[in-house]
Amino acid sequence: MDWKFLQGLLSGVNKYSTAFGRIWLSVIFVFRVLVFVVAAERVWSDDQGHFDCNTRQPGCTNICYDYFFPISHIRLWALQLIFVTCPSFMVVLHVAYREERERKYRLKHGEDTRLYDNTGQKHGGLWWTYLISLFIKTAFEVTFLYLLHYIYDSFKLPRKVQCDVSPCPNLVDCYISRPTEKTVFTYFMVGASVLCVVLNICEIFYLIAFRVVNLKHRGSAHASSRKMQPLHPDMDCDGCKSSHTS
Repeated sequence: MDWKFLQGLLSGVNKYSTAFGRIWLSVIFVFRVLVFVVAAERVWSDDQGHFDCNTRQPGCTNICYDYFFPISHIRLWALQLIFVTCPSFMVVLHVAYREERERKYRLKHGEDTRLYDNTGQKHGGLWWTYLISLFIKTAFEVTFLYLLHYIYDSFKLPRKVQCDVSPCPNLVDCYISRPTEKTVFTYFMVGASVLCVVLNICEIFYLIAFRVVNLKHRGSAHASSRKMQPLHPDMDCDGCKSSHTS
């Protein structure tokens, strides 16, 4: 898979992200994509070929491997990275939609007019799009962590598994290649995924708190502007006239 293409797409998300979002992107590329491409793929490259069972029954080894590894860690992590990063494109598409509306508005009303002060500013619909994308990313992260633990019953890979699935003649012992190294990488990828979940939750709270503070400031500013207006302008005007006459 060409991960440089994904990196090029996500680089456009960086300029619309908060500080937490930029840290999240760094964790995705440095601790997940880079480790996945450079090291993890090589560790699991010979997974099925070095899965040994103490039997020569034709098909037994393949059936046992498929039983204990219905989907490879590598392919599950690849799907996880794709699903987790795709919601970020919602923000880019929304900004592109705003820019197109801005272009059409200027063509219609002149180049000096503006529909948006900043097409990438997170307010209105873009704020909701950004917040929803965070919830979707968090849901995907938690779902894939659950699937990884559910499929393999643990994040730790055993050294030996026992299989009695047909066509194996009896209870067969099978041995996984490099279980310790694979366990280390599994815990590392799980830890990076948990870190991404924590960053997403922090960013969600940050966006909501920032929005509440802005709304509170707008409400107080609006209330103070109303207090500065005269309650009875006609009476004040009459008073002015009477004083001027006197």
